[in-house]
This record gives sequence, C-alpha cells and structure tokens, in this order.
Amino acid sequence: MGTGRDFSSGLKDNRSVVTVMSRSLRLKCPACGQSSTFKGPFRIRNHCPSCRSLFKREEGFFVGAILANVMATEFLILVVSMVWLVVFKTSYETVLAALFILALLFPPAFYHHSWSFWLGFDYLIESLPKYEGRDLK
Repeated sequence: MGTGRDFSSGLKDNRSVVTVMSRSLRLKCPACGQSSTFKGPFRIRNHCPSCRSLFKREEGFFVGAILANVMATEFLILVVSMVWLVVFKTSYETVLAALFILALLFPPAFYHHSWSFWLGFDYLIESLPKYEGRDLK
C-alpha cells in the first residue's frame, strides 16, 4: 500500500521533468525559463534576473555538476572506443589518439550543460532559494 503522499500534486506545471530538462538543455533558468543561467563563457550568473532564483549556492554545491561532466565524458569515451574498435575495426593506436583528443575537448564543451542540468535536478528535487540581495548595476 502507498504512503498516502502524492508527490505529483506538489509540483506545479512549470516543474515537470520535461519542462525543466528542456530549459536546462537550452541553458535557461530551470524555474522560469526566461533568462540564461550563464553571463559569459564559463561564468554562471549569481541568480536569475527574472525570477530571482539563486544559482550560485554554498561551496561544494556544484560538485555534482563536475561529477556529471566526468561521467558523461567517460561514457562518451566508452561508446566511441567501442564503435571504432568493434564496428570500424580501427587500429588501437589511432583510437587512443582520437580518444585523448576527445577527452580534452568534450569536458569544456559540456561544461555549461552539466551545470545547467545539475541546477535543473536540484530545482526538481527541492526548488531553488530566492536571491534576497540587491542587484549591482
């Protein structure tokens, strides 16, 4: 029997998994989808200028984003190595050289998305706190 708790009733329409992950994929605020989560290359905003959801949290919060980036890189390396070695029967030395280049280029390319997805997952699980300070102009 159930616990009597209905988890779906606590989520608003804008907190559906598909909506939040779509916003994260587009690097938008997971709460409102209006503003970008980044203000420049490799520079995350402190908070959303539209809904004031706080992006930068306590120290160590984005360790999960780093872990997601590492895991995605390792998964991609595994898939690419299997395809090249098994399907295309490429030489081992060629595959190693290509995987080395992939391992250097993919993490910075996936950096923004790993942070955005981690922020989206956090929003789905516990919502985002609101920024209460003053905006600096």
